[in-house]
Order: sequence, then C-alpha cells, then structure tokens
Amino acid sequence: MSKMINLTINGIAVSIEQSKTVLEAAEKLNITIPVLCYHKDLCIAGNCRVCVVEQIGSQKLIPACATPVFEGMEIQTNSLVVRNSRKHIIELLLSEHNADCTKCYKNGSCELQELASEYKITNSDFIDLVPLKNYKYDDLSPSIIKDDSKCIRCQRCVRTCNEIQHLSALEVAYKGDHMKISTFAEKPMNDVVCSNCGQCIIHCPTGALVEKNYIEEVWDALGDPNKHVVVQTAPAVRVGLGEEFESKSGDRVTGKMVAALKRLGFDSVLDTDFSADLTIMEEGTELLTRLKQALVDGDKKVQLPMFTSCSPGWIKFVEHTFPEYLNNLSTCKSPQQMFGALAKTYYAQKRSIPAENIVSVSVMPCTAKKFEANRPEMRDSGYQDVDYVLTTRELAIMIKQAGIEFNNLEQDNFDKLMGNSTGAAVIFGATGGVMEAALRTAYEIVTGREVPFKNLEILPVRGIEGIKEASILIENPVDDWKFLDGVELKCAIAHGLENAHQLMTNLKNGKSEYHFVEIMACPGGCLGGGGQPIPTSPEIRKKRMEAIYAEDGAMPLRKSHENPEIVQIYKEFLDKPLGHKSHKLLHTHYTPRERY
Repeated sequence: MSKMINLTINGIAVSIEQSKTVLEAAEKLNITIPVLCYHKDLCIAGNCRVCVVEQIGSQKLIPACATPVFEGMEIQTNSLVVRNSRKHIIELLLSEHNADCTKCYKNGSCELQELASEYKITNSDFIDLVPLKNYKYDDLSPSIIKDDSKCIRCQRCVRTCNEIQHLSALEVAYKGDHMKISTFAEKPMNDVVCSNCGQCIIHCPTGALVEKNYIEEVWDALGDPNKHVVVQTAPAVRVGLGEEFESKSGDRVTGKMVAALKRLGFDSVLDTDFSADLTIMEEGTELLTRLKQALVDGDKKVQLPMFTSCSPGWIKFVEHTFPEYLNNLSTCKSPQQMFGALAKTYYAQKRSIPAENIVSVSVMPCTAKKFEANRPEMRDSGYQDVDYVLTTRELAIMIKQAGIEFNNLEQDNFDKLMGNSTGAAVIFGATGGVMEAALRTAYEIVTGREVPFKNLEILPVRGIEGIKEASILIENPVDDWKFLDGVELKCAIAHGLENAHQLMTNLKNGKSEYHFVEIMACPGGCLGGGGQPIPTSPEIRKKRMEAIYAEDGAMPLRKSHENPEIVQIYKEFLDKPLGHKSHKLLHTHYTPRERY
C-alpha cells in the first residue's frame, strides 16, 4: 500500500497517497483548481500554468497538476498572487487567440471561454497579437478541421497523438513566440499519418481542433421533397447521446434517440446494428474459410491472423504503419459501409425508390467514419454509399436546433427493413464486442452448440485492459468442420492505437500467434470515439461500456445468425455469405499509404 502523506490546502488538513499531486489532493477536498493542459487520459505536463498554486515557503508558484505532494506541505489555492497570476495567464492566452466566440463551433463548450468568463476577463493589459500572427486554417480533411488561430499550445493534442495513438501526426514546432502545433513539414492533416480518429478533438480545450460538420447538408436533404433520407445509428451513439442532454454517463436512450430522429424528419430511421449482424455473417464465414484453406488445403498464402476491419481509424493506421499486413485485414466493409451499400440497392429495390433519390446519413461516435464514407472504394452501389456522417455531438446540435425536448420524448422503435438487430450487434460499440459477437456465431456454426460461457457472456474478451488474449477450444464439431476438432482458436483484442502498435510489433517479431485479432482505434472502442460527447474519461468510458452490455443482455435475440432480417436478406438478395453479390457490395480492399 502506498505511503500516506499529510498536508494542508487552504488551512484544511488532508491525507493522500504519496504518488498523488497537489491537484488530486485538492480534488479530494472538493477544491477546484482550473486546468487547461491537464487531462486524466494524458501524462502530466504542466505546460499552461493555469493551475498554479502557492506553496508556503517557496518563492515561486507551482503547477498543481505536476507537483507531487510531500509531508507537511502547505498550499494556498486562492491567494491574491495566485488569482492575479492565473488572470494574467488567461489574458496572455487570449491576446493571441482568435476570439470570434459567437461564431466558433466550440462556443458553449470551450474550456478557455469558461475560464475567461469565470475570471471576468473583460479587457487586457496585453496587446492584441492576433493580427500579427500568420495563422493557418486547414479544412482539407473530410474529418478534422485544424484552426491555428484557436490554439493555446497546451499540447494535449500532441500528447494524445503520441501517447494514446502512437501516430505523431501532430508535433511541437519552433520555439518561443514562434512555437506552434504542426504536422510534418506543415502538410495538411489529410496528407499525414493521421488516422482521423478524432481523439485530438476530444482532448482539445478550445476550437483549434473540431470535426468537420455536415449539419447544414443534412438539413438541406431533409428539406428537399425529392429526396428520401435514410439514417442509421451506430450502437455506441445510444449510450452517449444522453450526456448531451444532462443524462448520467452511460444512460441508454435508444428509444428517445429514435423518436428524435423521426421528429427531425428522416424518412426512415434504421439501425447500423442490422449491418453489424450482417458483418458477423460475412466476417465469421471469412475467418472459417481462411482456417479451412490453411489447415485442410495447406494453402501457405492464407493470411492469418485475420484482423477485424470495422474501425476506419485502425484501417488507416495499418495502411500507413504496417502495410505488409493489409492482406491480413478482413475484406469486410465496416457495418456503416455495408449499410450504405445496401441502402441504395436492397432498400431502394424493396421500397421502389430510385437510388439517386436516396440520401444515406449515418450517426456515428467516430470522426474517422467521415473519412471512410469518402473513400473511393466505397461506391459499390453505383453511388457514394454513405452521403453524410454526423457525430453524436452533431446529432445533439440538430436536436437542439429543432427545439426538441429530448428528455421528454416517448420511446419509439426503429423502422422495419434494416432496422432489426441482436445483442451481438450492440456490443460492437465496446472493445472486444466484435470478437465476442463473431465467436457466438462461429462457434455455433462449427459445433451446433452455443459458446460454453454463461449467458453467452465471453468474459475473457471483455474489459478495459489495453491488450487482451483469449482462446476457445473447439470440440466435437459438426461434419463439415471436423478438421477443427481439438483446435484452440487463439484470439487477441486491442483498443487505442498505442496498444495496437504494441500488439502488431509483437506479431511482427514472432512473439505472438493468433488466428483472429480485433482492434479498435479508440480507447474503450467506439464508445470512446472522437465524435462522442465531451468530456470523456476512463470513468465515463466504463459507464458507457456497462450500458452497452446491459443493452445486449436485454435483447430478445443475442446471436447475429438468428436475426430474421439477416435470414431474409440472404434469401431474397444476397444468396449467401461471401457469395458473388455480397462480395461485390459488402467487401473491399485497402492500399498502402506513405508515412509522413
């Protein structure tokens, strides 16, 4: 057990573990110390100095977030010198900050704006440096906008990109007054090794990094009487959206979300979970096919382990960082893109609507989905399969713009035809969920029995550990799969690209052997995506994960192959998994990219 340290803050005694900081000790006493560069997800930096406090006996102020406690320490958080220092720091930040707050996308949720309001910064002793700065504005990416005029150089984004995502797409350039957050050779975000995951957006305290929003384009489509607008919603949205309307973290708002979408005017409100079930049918069949080719046919060209392909941030990471493993990726499109391809083919056919009149919208927890929807590979319907991607936050904005009292809405249900799903699809929103869903179906196909875990809960693949390993022994398979008798199917799961890099490096160095690997780009999986409500934290992600599994447990059907709409679409349209039509519409390929 860690040694306990005794100190006083504002004359109040407190005891806390030796490894803790002054900031954490203050939190224990419910004393708020303002922060900007600090974030619970990231390593301690102490860059911005907004959190300075007075240490009795010291001649200089100290950063609360970066100073460890020690025995007998005396701290003042609200002395005159502390208040003046914080006010001057905020004034200095504002002096070179483009303060067009009323037009800023982060207006109302900007941490710098909150501090300026709290400290009543109405004028400044410092000159306005904004006209002297040659700021850059980069909106070339379909996912992320980078506005240097809003940057306060706290370096949260740099630490996020390095520590959590192992990308280094963002870095600190130059020194002193010329210091800035830049990309390699100051290239546009779209041209560097950016995964579009949006974790930088989640952690940015101002409007320097925001998602490129498509709200007005969707409003235009909804107002066009010649367009039939279909919307799909990802599983993680239903456990995050409520936070934008003051619900507790992890509250499930599925029915209210559906009701709100219908009030917004969407012609059909459908569920990405439907195509998540479809993904399991295609991906599970692909895995079993690869195993047969390797174990029975002796085909040494078969690429194992097979990696999941649902996370577009992970896909782009592989394209840049481990292109030699591209053939190990499942050829399955993500559920979003499967849905989009079917919306303009199967759905159009069933509803007798010309495909060119259908506008396909998705609501995702993920900014990388915007990039994915714009990939040239994603046009197998003959059109762009998904026209517009909204984040969870963007949907909340639209609901508020429409004057909808979200918390007072009655529960409603998804529309039929691509609106039915199972619990296996819901858990796609959590790290390990795709693996668990696939194992529920693949094991039953191979053995004719349910997976040997209580209530279908494959606990070894669940949890928030960065890298998880699991195995399942196949015994007494049915006749078609006798070759798998006695095979121990080895699986691995990773979330966050730092963990993905570690797992991939182990594979590359021959330290690990698996048959099937699931990787999600964002911490916690999709529920921690870059388009989810802000703030996010380990505690919030845990609550969302609990909600995901609770939704699964409450579903009447919990295995993808039991979804009656999945059975129907194969009977009426797709023929069979990995068949000719499904291969054309639901599968794709990826290409290597330069690593800048």
